[in-house]
Amino acid sequence: MSAMTLQAERESAAARKSDGSVIRHLQKARRARLLFRWNLMAGTILLVAILGMVNYLSFRHFLRFDLSRTKLYSLSDKTLSILNSLTDTVNVIVFFQPQQEVYDEVENLIKEYQSACDRLHVEWVDPDRDLARAEELSRKFEVSEPNVVVFEYHGRRKYITADEIAEYDYSMVGLGRAPRKVSFKGEQAFSSAIYSVVSGERPKIYFLVGHGERGIFDYDPQKGYSRITREIQRDNLEVHTLDLAKKKRIPSDCSLLVIAAPRVPLADWEIDLIGEYLEDSGRLLVLADAYLETALEGLLEAWGVRLDNDIVLDPTRTLTGREIFITEYGNHPITEKLKGISSIFYTPRSVRPLEEETEAEAADRPRVTVLAMTSKAGWGERNLEDSTARFDPLEDIPGPVPVAVAVERGPAGSEADIRPTRLVVFGDGDFASNGALTGGDRNFFMNALNWLLERKDLLAIAPKEYEEARLLMTRGDLANLFWLTVVVIPGAVGLAGILIWWQRRE
Repeated sequence: MSAMTLQAERESAAARKSDGSVIRHLQKARRARLLFRWNLMAGTILLVAILGMVNYLSFRHFLRFDLSRTKLYSLSDKTLSILNSLTDTVNVIVFFQPQQEVYDEVENLIKEYQSACDRLHVEWVDPDRDLARAEELSRKFEVSEPNVVVFEYHGRRKYITADEIAEYDYSMVGLGRAPRKVSFKGEQAFSSAIYSVVSGERPKIYFLVGHGERGIFDYDPQKGYSRITREIQRDNLEVHTLDLAKKKRIPSDCSLLVIAAPRVPLADWEIDLIGEYLEDSGRLLVLADAYLETALEGLLEAWGVRLDNDIVLDPTRTLTGREIFITEYGNHPITEKLKGISSIFYTPRSVRPLEEETEAEAADRPRVTVLAMTSKAGWGERNLEDSTARFDPLEDIPGPVPVAVAVERGPAGSEADIRPTRLVVFGDGDFASNGALTGGDRNFFMNALNWLLERKDLLAIAPKEYEEARLLMTRGDLANLFWLTVVVIPGAVGLAGILIWWQRRE
């Protein structure tokens, strides 16, 4: 074999060896890339799984912190005690429009309740978007207006409206400004509602019948009382009728007796029964229409109230001459939330304190407080036969004329464990009827009921004040802010971009 042949074979063998080495190197690199890809995929899947697990755990087990300066959403010990005592689920249905001004506060507070207790089942319903569900639940819970929170427990319900959640300052409304939110009372309202439905306490209210009174189940669009009856029932109260001609007594479980605009006088023996009921720390609500004698006049005088035979007029607070827009209220728990809200009375009669009380008499005598009155331009017209009403200073009652009063009297030498007698007298029965029940009238009536039943605050939880942050800046500060935000910062960003572009070009 020649030297050239041997040389060729050597070169061929070296080439084959080199090719094999390259192939092995390529195969090794391919395996390395494949292994890297598998590792990358496995790492990605593991990372996604870890993130998903962390997200799931954080969703199920999380901590909430109230960072507001006034601790707007922090729950009190009373609320936590109520939530910890729950043995069954409380259903909470939130019928709220997101644009409602207290929506954010309600949402945060409800979430705080859920965080503290797993026995609250909360459903959010937007009446403007969830139309089918909103209609279904509206029929079930008898909700006719939005912005209501319903608490339900074993068939018992409590309704909290938006105006019960926040307190407003109306002092600047007359100057064309909107009411300003002053304090947030959501915790007090929600915790009281939960306590109310869970405790099962349902005071019984008896409406007297047999004298032409307004019918609580009368659906007449003008004169009936069916709407206010529904409001009472929605407030977790029982409503019954009472015919003294049949019962001959006032039931022992009567938490409140209501006499709603009788058209014929009560009998003397009925007046005696009612008087005995009041002497036994009873609670009475009277609505008396003008022109009609009720036979209650003498009984009310014994409790420091004069029910005059007149018609109250106020030409500065009326449109047709029949109604009076009441905007003047006395200082009393019933009316403290009515500031800036009008109540409408229809041809009312005056209801006045019989006489002024001295401090020495206050402990033994009924304490009478005026709840609502006309303006100074109003008067009580006593000449009911004159078709042309005009104020007669010798005969008529000068304004401002009271049209509603509250009465409270504790027992002589009253002990702390004996509740006082309470009365509220309205000089109008129309203001609570189906055809006249405005927002202000509803609130007035229900506030009176809750005060008579001592249900103003089932839980005394202080409202939370809204924090009002103000940034005070001089003209120089505003000029500096303008140059900083409009010139300096955008200019610096633009200059940095130009420098980077120039450097890359070079």
